[in-house]
Amino acid sequence: MPEDKHQSEQDYQSEQDYQSEQNYDPEQAARESERCIVVSGCSGGGKSTLLSALKDRGFAVFEEPGRQIVKEQQFIQGAALPWDDARQFVELSASRALHQRICAGRDRRIALFDRGIVDALSFLEHLGLPVPAHLEAAARRLRYARTVFMTPPWQAIFATDAQRRHGFEQAVAHYASLRRTYQRLGYYLVELPHGPVAARVRYLIERLPANFA
Repeated sequence: MPEDKHQSEQDYQSEQDYQSEQNYDPEQAARESERCIVVSGCSGGGKSTLLSALKDRGFAVFEEPGRQIVKEQQFIQGAALPWDDARQFVELSASRALHQRICAGRDRRIALFDRGIVDALSFLEHLGLPVPAHLEAAARRLRYARTVFMTPPWQAIFATDAQRRHGFEQAVAHYASLRRTYQRLGYYLVELPHGPVAARVRYLIERLPANFA
């Protein structure tokens, strides 16, 4: 795949029309769903490593909103953390995912997302908390490509860190919730097989729509 056909998230942000407020158009973004590819799945299942490798191949990759929010909240000693204030954490994560999705709509090239709006909504469902109408509307109006790639649970590589405090069993339970939410919203899920990163990269690229691969 020629690398000059794709750009990183930073490259998007460097373009003049990307910076123009007039081009920040949710309605236009909503019409560009089929080239917005989500990679979701079980926490600690190798998702971010896979996306990093795809970024190295020249794809535009939007990083995981939830982990960005956690790092920011830890830096400013905020309370909008999944283990302190789940509702506020979800609001911030969903807003970041919404922003990423709209930004991707400014360009006609393929974009890969490390989780998306649906993941934020699903976290509330997983916790048994009500989903606000505006978050449900965001998930339904700003959609992604119908095929969503999922990294399944993989205990051999699972590890906790400063942003991932939960254990493997909790990750597996949340994965089940994610699958239910994506399917409820009409997405078709493709599980990525365990294996070397290069093999996972090939597997995903081979299943991209022909006009994007």
